[in-house]
This record gives sequence, C-alpha cells and structure tokens, in this order.
Amino acid sequence: MSKALLIIDVQVDFCEQGALACSGGAAAAARITEHLLQNAKDYDHIIASRDWHTANDSNGGHFPAAGAEPDFVNTWPLHCIAGEPGSQYHPNLDQSLIGIHIKKGQGAPGYSIFEGTTDSGQSFQALVAELGITDVDVVGIATDYCVRASALDAKAAGVSVRVITGLTAGVAQASVEQAIDELVDAGIKITPIY
Repeated sequence: MSKALLIIDVQVDFCEQGALACSGGAAAAARITEHLLQNAKDYDHIIASRDWHTANDSNGGHFPAAGAEPDFVNTWPLHCIAGEPGSQYHPNLDQSLIGIHIKKGQGAPGYSIFEGTTDSGQSFQALVAELGITDVDVVGIATDYCVRASALDAKAAGVSVRVITGLTAGVAQASVEQAIDELVDAGIKITPIY
C-alpha cells in the first residue's frame, strides 16, 4: 500500500501565454511546489505527467487537419510538441521534487495519465501495480480535462482518489463545475486544500 501525488500536465503551454492557456495555471504551479515543500513526506511517490505530442502529426485527430480550425472539443491548437518549450514543465513547478515522469499523447490525444508511459516505456497502469499505489491525490491542469480524466481512470483502476481543487486550474468555470460534479458522482473525494 502506498500513496502518490499525481501532478497532471503543469506545462508552459497550459499556463498563461501558452498555446492552450488556462487562467491561473502559473499560480497553480507555484501552489503545487509549495504543497510539495510542505507535504512531500506524506507521499511515497511524486509522479508528474506531461502531454508530449508528436510533431508534424495529427496525434490521432487531436490536432485539426491542415488548414482547419480546432473545435475545442475534440481538436485543439498545436500544443505540447515533444521537446519544444511549450512541452516543458512550468518554471513555477520545482521539477527536482518529482520522482517519476510520465509522457502521454505520443501520437494520440492522451488526456489521462493512465494513457502515458515512463521514459523506459512502462505503462502507467503497470507502474501503479508495481509500486502498490492504493491512494492518490490528483492536482494540475486542466481540472475539466486531463485532471478529470486521470482521476476517473484512477478510480476505475480501484485506487482511492482525491482531487485537491486548490492545486488545479481549469479551462472554463462551467466545465470545471460539471467535471467536479462528475468526479463526486464517481465517488472521488474533492477538497479545496490539502
């Protein structure tokens, strides 16, 4: 039995001035670092995911066809291209505190951390089993997309899940509220602070 903090997609492109910016992203990154500095001892594992989309590829229809506009439902502006500045962790997130790094969306949409792999190619699901993770706190960006998907997949995998909303940033208030309602309905604990 072990507990992990899952830090979802705290990347330059998802924060202010990024390609797919969420208002409050940079502040959430800073609050996550503060949380880690104060509470890292409460976790057995600190795991962070990053979108890591393949350049010059639709990434499974995640990016619109050439010349088409994104619909912001299924297709999105180009973001988090592997190795580009926008794919890096936001500088407000102290990455030295992260123990395990997961990349997702390599040639695919990749909303959930469960769709990702370690640098050695191990699936996140296999990593959860190997580490005996039974409880997770989920934080990061965006509350209404990748945080939501990651929390729901963790719950479906039999893990006890809590989302700390004070350590997240979302795309839009209405979709954040809808996502939180869905998470609560799935039996996921929601708390504004740790």
